[in-house]
Amino acid sequence: MYYLHLNNTFRSLSNPNYRLWFGGAAISNIGAWLQRTAQDWIVITELSDQNASAVGLVVFLQFAPQILLLPITGWTADRVDRRKLLFITQCLMATLALILGLLVLSGHVVFWQVCACAFALGCVAAFDAPARHAFVSDIVSEKELSNAVGLNSVAFNSARLVGPAMAGLLIALIGTGWVFMVNVVSFIPMLIALHRLKARLPKMAIDTSKATPDMAKFLDGFRYIWQHREMAVILVMSFLICSLGMNFSVYLSAMTVHVFEGRADQYGFLVSMMAIGSISGAMVTASRQSSPSFRSMIYVAALFSLSCLLVSISSSFWAFAVLLILLGLSLQLFTTSTASYMQVATEKPYRGRVMAVVLATALGSTALGAPLVGWVADTFGARWSIGMGSVSGMLAASLGFWFLRKQTKEVLKTEV
Repeated sequence: MYYLHLNNTFRSLSNPNYRLWFGGAAISNIGAWLQRTAQDWIVITELSDQNASAVGLVVFLQFAPQILLLPITGWTADRVDRRKLLFITQCLMATLALILGLLVLSGHVVFWQVCACAFALGCVAAFDAPARHAFVSDIVSEKELSNAVGLNSVAFNSARLVGPAMAGLLIALIGTGWVFMVNVVSFIPMLIALHRLKARLPKMAIDTSKATPDMAKFLDGFRYIWQHREMAVILVMSFLICSLGMNFSVYLSAMTVHVFEGRADQYGFLVSMMAIGSISGAMVTASRQSSPSFRSMIYVAALFSLSCLLVSISSSFWAFAVLLILLGLSLQLFTTSTASYMQVATEKPYRGRVMAVVLATALGSTALGAPLVGWVADTFGARWSIGMGSVSGMLAASLGFWFLRKQTKEVLKTEV
């Protein structure tokens, strides 16, 4: 029985094309977390006066393009060959990592350069993210899609477990600059996978009669979501939770430096502990036979609120670290369930644009919340910056519960 359940959890890996994609993405994700950890650490310890607001600004610049470029990125993901687009974005990301690594190794890096690289990376990632999510539906069947989305999250959060811990050790052993260089190398398997998939996948059919984007097409993703009110409510819930809860790089770096007076390896350890919970959440989502329900998302939002409260009031380093597992679990359950629900509920021609809106909401709200989280950490203390997540989670759960009750009443009226 256990074997059958485990086999069901990893069923998408029976698809050879998905196995190739999964392997390349897993290695690339580790490199991305190496860079993100090194970037946050060098900002708070070397390029600022241990200022969490500086980390918040870098996070804002890295994720703000998800909102600024949303109309173009969603349209692009649906109108161009996604494999070619991903090959280009991966090459550009590797180039930016190389530039930042050379700046650090040369000893001439300054804060504005890190900000510029973060913003440029955000612009490239704005095109990469919706194409990457929609590309999964080009590789697997509709029956495998929900499972494949869950496994993608497993790969991403496994990287978040390994990457920060590796980064903490590598920073101590070889320095921050070389960590960026390791990330450059990590792009190679992904590029090889995308190149090999060229011969395996059918050419994407593109409607050339609609090759010129206009404002109507830009708003298709929003219109589609608005026409499905349950999806719109989920999007608002995602905004509330991600705006504060997803800014763990800000509040964990602040907790490490100001509360626990720790080092880079301890910061990496805390991010990895949170990733343990995230992997568990992704595995739960991947093992589901069907798409998550709206009601389950309300419960997860409430669990997130409770976990933020418990983490914020934990007294010791080890209690804090262990409770981060619960926080990572609840946060991942919500974000992965949101991505899975939206993809399955959306008609295929609109998937790229809808996923662009979903990703822009998650990452864009993270960008908007980052300066606020950093300011609260600097002004009132790092614990308060985590406690705000408890409030946002409770608001999200309350909104979901209100909408569910409203739907139930409407159904009862219709039956009467």
